Amino acid sequence: MNTISPIIKARKYVESHTQLQDRDAKKKFIKTGPCLTISRLHGIDSEIISDELVNYFNFYRKKDTGEWAAFDKNLIKRVLKDHDLPSRLDKFITEERMSTMNEMLNELFKVHPPIMELLHKTSSTILKLAEMGNVIIVGRAANIITANQKKAFHIRLVAPLKTRIHNLKAWKNISKKEAERIIKHEDNARRDYVNRHFHKDIDSPYNYNVIINIDKYDNKTLVETIGQMVIRKYPKYFEY
Repeated sequence: MNTISPIIKARKYVESHTQLQDRDAKKKFIKTGPCLTISRLHGIDSEIISDELVNYFNFYRKKDTGEWAAFDKNLIKRVLKDHDLPSRLDKFITEERMSTMNEMLNELFKVHPPIMELLHKTSSTILKLAEMGNVIIVGRAANIITANQKKAFHIRLVAPLKTRIHNLKAWKNISKKEAERIIKHEDNARRDYVNRHFHKDIDSPYNYNVIINIDKYDNKTLVETIGQMVIRKYPKYFEY
């Protein structure tokens, strides 16, 4: 079975929305849909969830709106392209890598633009995607960056540590001890990233429309639950 790479999906999304904007600009009206941000604990497969949500929203979207797309790992490549940055920087623009030590080394040796400049460019791309609409953005404090966007819906996915350890062991073929170490490290790095750069608590329920324990749902029910919340919140963009 052929699969479409995330980068090709992202390019199709941008082309789709650019064509709609060119068309609607003649009418002096641009119809933009909602934006869904997903924050998650490490060890949760946000990629498969966001991909299935894209399919769900595309099935119900009104035909005069652009196609939905998800930006997760491919968001980094979008940032680099938007701001004409070298591809070698992709390893730095992550929640996990923007640590204090990296900031010090980056500023000292000038190996790439300062961390704060990369953060600004990432935020700029996230806002641009949110304004285009019909988009799912995973991680990178997207819920904080788009907090003032009227059509942004924010969810956080959580699960017990036991579940996440089980997932990571299966994905990486590693021991329980190593999986637990990685999960705690990554969760702390994401928590630190949001706190240091945005002065927010990633775990605070006040930063989300809803927090979901995915252990309580199978994937199909989870996607339908999230999809219905978004559709009912923004009904004029869907045919349901």
